[in-house]
Amino acid sequence: MASDNIQIKVKRQDGPESKPYWQEFEVPFKPHSNIISCLQDIQRNPSTCKGERVNPVVWECNCLEEVCGACTMVINGRVRQACTALVHKLDHPITLEPMSKFPVVRDLHVDRTRMFRNLKKVKAWIHVDGTHDIGEGPILPDEERAKRYVLSECMTCGCCLEACPQFSKDNNFLGAATFAQVRLFNAHPTGKFDQEQRLDAVMGEGGIADCGNAQVCVEVCPKHIPLTESIADVGRQTTLQILKNLFFK
Repeated sequence: MASDNIQIKVKRQDGPESKPYWQEFEVPFKPHSNIISCLQDIQRNPSTCKGERVNPVVWECNCLEEVCGACTMVINGRVRQACTALVHKLDHPITLEPMSKFPVVRDLHVDRTRMFRNLKKVKAWIHVDGTHDIGEGPILPDEERAKRYVLSECMTCGCCLEACPQFSKDNNFLGAATFAQVRLFNAHPTGKFDQEQRLDAVMGEGGIADCGNAQVCVEVCPKHIPLTESIADVGRQTTLQILKNLFFK
């Protein structure tokens, strides 16, 4: 296989309002190469299989070690991280497409701004101002710390939303990634102070009640975050919040 070239079909789009089209490239096979290195080869020599010189393919990446979440794309029909998609483990020819649930900026680069707006809606952070002089925080049991650490590994890559049948460009569904962060910050000793505001946010339009429990989100999550457990947990929290709002407000 080392002497073979790799055929890569890329779904391209010149701009947000342009029509998509396909182009096919051929790059040399390199042992242990990933999709990013293949795209770099195309960038160095942007020539199609037909010999046509074209603009280099645009994509997004940063850490190259499955931490930043920037290189998410649909590879051979499955959403995943391009940096950990090893060529020798993929069926050939390889097809690369941008995520379909986010606006395309150009080629394989999409705009995930919506995900970050959703995190703002649920206050997915911990307030630290004014807490420096109140002494040490509580010591967490290691079992609880381990559960929360897994949730904190979310890199806002968008894989779960691309796979989710409830999430689309045209609706306001928050999605599994946001619900998992609500669970994380509501479990934090300081984060609990904003728990009601987070739950009120996920009880509104596009919130937890809109989840159809398809459970495909957990199957595609590259960090193996227990998304379905988080959805169930936030569902229980919102039920209690509804009762609290009903009888105590």
